[in-house]
Amino acid sequence: MKLLKLVPDHTNIHFLKWRVPFYIVSMLLMVASLTLVMTRGLNLGVDFVGGQMIRVTFERSPEAPVAELRDQVFKLGYGEPIIQRYGKPNEISIRMKLPEGSDHDSALSDKMARTITATIKSTHPDARIDGVDSVSGKVSKELGWDAFKALGFAALAVAAYIWIRFEWQFGIGALLSLVHDVTLTLGMFALTQMEFDLNIVAALLTLIGYSLNDTIVVYDRIRENLKKYRKMPMPELLDLSVNETLARTIVTSLSMLITLVALLLLGPDVIFGFTAAITLGIFVGTYSSIYMAAPILIWLKVNPKSFIPSESALDKQDRIAREGV
Repeated sequence: MKLLKLVPDHTNIHFLKWRVPFYIVSMLLMVASLTLVMTRGLNLGVDFVGGQMIRVTFERSPEAPVAELRDQVFKLGYGEPIIQRYGKPNEISIRMKLPEGSDHDSALSDKMARTITATIKSTHPDARIDGVDSVSGKVSKELGWDAFKALGFAALAVAAYIWIRFEWQFGIGALLSLVHDVTLTLGMFALTQMEFDLNIVAALLTLIGYSLNDTIVVYDRIRENLKKYRKMPMPELLDLSVNETLARTIVTSLSMLITLVALLLLGPDVIFGFTAAITLGIFVGTYSSIYMAAPILIWLKVNPKSFIPSESALDKQDRIAREGV
């Protein structure tokens, strides 16, 4: 029985031919993503901003009565609620600031949650309370700082690892690729205003690991070919390396995407953002391994001589002496 091959043998796609246009597109997307983050901001969850979030589903209503709920909750005297839809039109989250003194007396926040949920149930019999989350302002700041450090340290550790294993140019290429992937993912969350919480930070860390794995496979093949083909021009050598690892890249990405798409369509709403982040990450991670991590080696002057040990003065004298004999 003949095996199915998603990528035929001796595939020779000229990826590097379009490296400049794709680099321009990538940079424009990164600028657009950063602009969205700075202008629209991220819809930070309770994990990062503190407060209380109540998730409600209206089981017999096609759409949640957002305006009516906003008035009802505001009249309770706990301040202006932030009500947003997530998932389906009949699913909402109600975000409230914690009452004063709740840092020292958790009963105050519990009382507020009971009052709000009781009001919603009394006026909307089909309302189902899916969860209540409370995080103090102090804890939320610590979580936000820890999440930022985790992402930064992970990216720097990846660059250092590749620098040690290959050359410093490879480390810069891997770091640029990771920044590209994370930036585009943040741009998606700024554009869609999906909730950004600790689950999404976990997704970004997962994305960094996947992108690193794919980049290392490509870089390893590039290093092997640099030693094997001493006179081959760099664009051709990079194309050869990417084509030789293309089958592995496609099979790995497709196998993950099949599971992720199933989770997006059929999975629970509580992990929708997490799944969406990783799904986008698979696309941008695969793309960046080819069009970000590889082409930058040309501009950083990587060539076959990069892996030839430099000759010391003593070695040079010995070689001249041997040649003289």
